[in-house]
Amino acid sequence: MKKIHSFHIPVMGIGFTVDTPLKVAQFGMDSVISLVDDILLEKLRKMYSEKFEIPYSEITNKVQDFRAKRITSYLNLIHDLADKKFEDLKNIGIKKSDDLKAYINMLPNGASLKTEFKNLTEKGFNIPEIKKWAIKNLVKGSIDVNIMTKVDKDNYINNEKLPIEYNDAHAALRGFVNSKLNASVVLSAGMNPRLYSYMGQFDDFYPSEKGTFKKRIILKVSDYKSALIQGKFLAKKGLWVSEYRVESGLNCGGHAFATNGYLLGPVLAEFKEKREVLKSSIEALLNQELINQGRVVPKKPLTLKISAQGGVGTQEEHAFLLNQYQLDSVGWGTPFLLVPEATTVDEKTLNRLTKAKESDLYLSNISPLGVPFNNLKGNTKDLEKERNINKGRPGSACPKKFVALNKEFKEKGICTASREYQHLKIKELEKQGLPLEVYQARYNNIIEKSCTCVGLGTSALLAYNLDTKVEGKGVSICPGPNMAYYSNIMSLKNITDHIYGRDNMVSRQDRPHFFIKELHIYIDYLKTKLDEARKTITKKEEKHLLTFTDNMKAGVFYYKKMFCELKNTFEDIKDVVLNELDTSERTLNLIKVEIESLSIKR
Repeated sequence: MKKIHSFHIPVMGIGFTVDTPLKVAQFGMDSVISLVDDILLEKLRKMYSEKFEIPYSEITNKVQDFRAKRITSYLNLIHDLADKKFEDLKNIGIKKSDDLKAYINMLPNGASLKTEFKNLTEKGFNIPEIKKWAIKNLVKGSIDVNIMTKVDKDNYINNEKLPIEYNDAHAALRGFVNSKLNASVVLSAGMNPRLYSYMGQFDDFYPSEKGTFKKRIILKVSDYKSALIQGKFLAKKGLWVSEYRVESGLNCGGHAFATNGYLLGPVLAEFKEKREVLKSSIEALLNQELINQGRVVPKKPLTLKISAQGGVGTQEEHAFLLNQYQLDSVGWGTPFLLVPEATTVDEKTLNRLTKAKESDLYLSNISPLGVPFNNLKGNTKDLEKERNINKGRPGSACPKKFVALNKEFKEKGICTASREYQHLKIKELEKQGLPLEVYQARYNNIIEKSCTCVGLGTSALLAYNLDTKVEGKGVSICPGPNMAYYSNIMSLKNITDHIYGRDNMVSRQDRPHFFIKELHIYIDYLKTKLDEARKTITKKEEKHLLTFTDNMKAGVFYYKKMFCELKNTFEDIKDVVLNELDTSERTLNLIKVEIESLSIKR
C-alpha cells in the first residue's frame, strides 16, 4: 500500500488506540488496534452504531465463536466509518474544504502532494478540478491490528475444552481475516508456533501473482536474529512477513522485552547491513513452499519494509532514523497519548500524564504476563490494587480473564493478578516456614501483579461515559519514559508539525538523546539483574550477565564511532552525547569487574 506519512501510530495498551483509525485514517495516517478485549470492542461497536444510526445486533457470549465474530463486526464498522470519512474528505464542497486542507497541511515538508495541491489552487479553488485530483491522489491510512501472540488462553464450554482454534489469539486472528480490512496484523510478544501454523489456513495471507496481499503480516521484533528465525518459520508455511517492526527492548511503552544487551542503534545497523540477505533467503524458502503447496508464486519480487519505534521524540531523531538506517517508517507512540484527536484517554488520566516526570515513569513487575511493564505511578488501577491489599484481600476479581494463563493450581488457568491465584499462592507460601525477610519479599512479588487486561481498556469506557460496572473505574496506563518531556495536551496538527519539524512540543530543554536514554535504562536494568543474582550467582547467570555487559559495551563503542563520524546531525548535543557514552563505558567496566569478582567468591 502507498504510504504518505513517514510515521505510524503503534498499538498502545488495549483501549488507547482502539478507535484511532476512525480519527486519523482519513488523513493518511497508519495506526493499530489491539484485539485483546472483544468485550470492549463490542461495547464500542454498540456506541458507534447508535451514534451513526447504524443497525446494531448484540453478539452475546452465547453465540458460537462470539469472540471472532465480535472482532470481525467491530473491524468492519471501523472500516466502513473510516471509509466514509475519507470519501467525504475527497468529495469536497466549499464547506468541507477544511478537512482537505488539514490533510495537505499535515503532510511532511516537501511531499509531492503538497506541491501539486499548491499548484492546483494558486489561481483559485476550482472545486470540480480539486475533487478529481483528490479522488485520484489521496491515500487513506491503514487500519492495522495487533495480536499479542502469547495471550492465547484456552477456552471452555461447560468445562469442556474447545479446539485450539477457539483460543483467544487464534479467534482474534480469525476475526481479523474475516473482516473487510485490507491491512496488516502486527504480531508481538514473541513466537507462537501453533498460531503461526494456523495462519497458513487463510488464503488472504498468501501472495497474488503480482505480489500483493489481502492481509499482510508485520512482526514486532527487538533484534535481527529473532526476525530471521520467525521470518523463516513463517516462510516454511508459505507466509511472507511484509514488515519487520523493530522496537527498543526497554525504551518503549507497554510491555518491555529486553534484548540480551543489544541496543537499538546497533540492531538497526544490522538490519540495514543484512536487509537484502534477510529478504532473499526468506523469499527463496517462501517460493519453494508455495510450489510445494501448489499455490501461485509471485512473478514480481515481494516488498519488505523495516520500521522502528521506541523513544523517538524530535524531528531530528525521526529524520536521522529514516536516513541513517534507510527505514520505511518510524513509530511515534507515547506522545500521541496526549493527542485526544488521535487516541482515547480519559480526562483524569490525561491530566496525570501531562504532569508526569521521570520519577513517575518506571519499569514495573505488575504485569500478569511476567514481563517488565512500563507504568505510571499513582494510576488509579494501582491505587485500587493497594486498597484491596489494605483490606486483606489482595488481587482482582478478574472479570475478563484474558491473561488467565497460569496453570499451577487449575488446568483452566488463572491470572496471577487475580484474587483467587494470590490467595492460593499466599497459602502455599505460608506453609514454607521461611525467614520473615524472605517471606515478605516473596509475598510482595505475589501481590504486586495488577489487573492490566481490564485496566488498559477502562480509560476508553470512561472517556465515552460507558458503563464500567463490571470493570470498575481503575485505569492502567503504560507510557514510555519519553512522556516526561511532554507536558501539554496537543492537537493532531501540533504533533504532526512536531514530527516534521514545523513546531516543537517538547516542554523541557534537558531531554536526553533517545539512544542515550535507552542506554541508561539498560544499565539500570543490568544493575537490577546483578543485584538479584549477587547472593547466589550461578555459572549460567554469570555467563548471561557477562554476555549482556559485553553486548552493551559493543553498543557503546558503535555509538562513539557513529557520533564522531556524523556530519551536520546532532551537532548541538554531540559533546554531551560523547561524554555520556564515556561515563556509561566506565560504568559497564565496573559492572563487569563486579560480575567477575562474584564468580571468584562463588
